[in-house]
Order: sequence, then structure tokens, then C-alpha cells
Amino acid sequence: MIEIKTSALSDGEFNRGVFAKIDIKKGELIHEAPVIAYPNEEHKHIEKTLLADYAFEYGINHSAILFGYGMLFNHSYQPNANYEINFDNHTFDFYAYTDITAGDEIVINYNGDVDNMDPLWFNDEKK
Repeated sequence: MIEIKTSALSDGEFNRGVFAKIDIKKGELIHEAPVIAYPNEEHKHIEKTLLADYAFEYGINHSAILFGYGMLFNHSYQPNANYEINFDNHTFDFYAYTDITAGDEIVINYNGDVDNMDPLWFNDEKK
């Protein structure tokens, strides 16, 4: 259903993104990314590594590193996918927010909500 390819949206070291291999209908589950959660007070250790740019909020008191393709979805303020945290399964579940055509890059809003237009933390750091 999905694959990793070079992304024109990414300007990082790896320039990867998640792409649809087939047409995906709105609301369809795209990917379940298992997580390893850790207490927020331990994030200071993660901040010393490249993983800091890939950590997600996981409830109020924890952060998480996602496995599978979870950390490879790129950001857009016009996302075609969203995610829900599944605390029971310890996964981030990615769903099609719109119909997605085979070959399209699948993007999420890093702010969590599809309509949240707040500036991103890593853009603030570049100033």
C-alpha cells in the first residue's frame, strides 16, 4: 500500500517520504506505527541526537519514537492523512484524510490537527 521514496518536500539529510503505491480512499487505515514511549523528563537525552526531530508527543507526560514508516511522513498544512494515537495498542494509526492517488506523497500536519496552522518548532529554530 505504501513505500518510501525520495521526496521533494524534504530538505534534510535523507530526503525521504511515504508514498501511496495504490489508490487509498478517505478514512482508510494506511499504517499502524508501533511506539516506544518514554517520560518527558528523559527527552533531554533524545535532544542530543538526531531522533529529537522525529519524536512525537504521546499523551501529557510522555514522548514517543515511532517505528515502521511512522517517522517518515513529511509535513504539510494541507495534509492528505492524519493520525490517531492508539494507547491500547501503543501505536500511531495513520488514516487517509482525503482520497489519495497512487504515486502521491502521503503527508500529515506535524501539529497534530489537520487544520492547525501554528508555526513548526524546527522553523522557529532556524530564525
